[in-house]
Amino acid sequence: MAAICTRTVSKCFYNAYRNPISAQIGFSNVRLFASKSPSNASLTGLSEDGFLPCFINVRFYSKAKDRSKGDKKKKIAVQINRDEIQELVDFAKFESELENALDQLKADYVKNLSLRSNLGSIENLPVVFEGDTFSLQELAQITKKGPQLLVVNVSSFPTAVSGVVKAINESGMGLNPQQDGAKVFIQIPKVTKEHREQLAKNAKVMFQKFKDRTRDVQNKYVREVKKKEKDVSADTAYAVQQHILSCNEKINNEGENIMLAKQKELLQKD
Repeated sequence: MAAICTRTVSKCFYNAYRNPISAQIGFSNVRLFASKSPSNASLTGLSEDGFLPCFINVRFYSKAKDRSKGDKKKKIAVQINRDEIQELVDFAKFESELENALDQLKADYVKNLSLRSNLGSIENLPVVFEGDTFSLQELAQITKKGPQLLVVNVSSFPTAVSGVVKAINESGMGLNPQQDGAKVFIQIPKVTKEHREQLAKNAKVMFQKFKDRTRDVQNKYVREVKKKEKDVSADTAYAVQQHILSCNEKINNEGENIMLAKQKELLQKD
């Protein structure tokens, strides 16, 4: 709301009486209007230099950014009980799927983002072979040759070599496997600053995959609600959808905190 005040000034130009005066007085949102008076040179009170006391109305206009304060609405927590949710979706299963995604992220970080790669982290890599998924140790024999070299012998399942190489490349451990026939050689990189930074980037990639997975879970259950929204009130259907989105956002925040902690661990000096 505009604030209005009236101030008295000592003098103003005689010619100004015929038209309103607009002027800046140090504020970008202030306008001055001089009140009109009869244009009579013999007007009583006219000073020798042609000036006459008058009143000026000063109107302070609120700026757009001032008006916008308080316009943003805060998020309102959705109030709905579990029974109402259960009418539309299996909420326990929904929560379980989100928790499983978070557990998988934690497991991936432990297995794949170690500063020092070891046999344990390599052995459990998932490898797709003939339409099924196996751990690397089920398909190959893994031995350590020296402090920084691993040899993966896939001679028992030679056709699985390409799948093994792919699994190692996509493991997020920053390894560069070299194939020689049915054997794969893995040079374990030294723990350098660049290696740490690469692992930290891999942590973010894994977190993004986690978010994609939880988004898929979210969207699946939102679709279920929409299929059944005719059976309940519009408010209930909307509240359930918002609760699903809220739960997904909460689990994503947990995942992000885990990612940030892992990146801090990877980047700090020994």
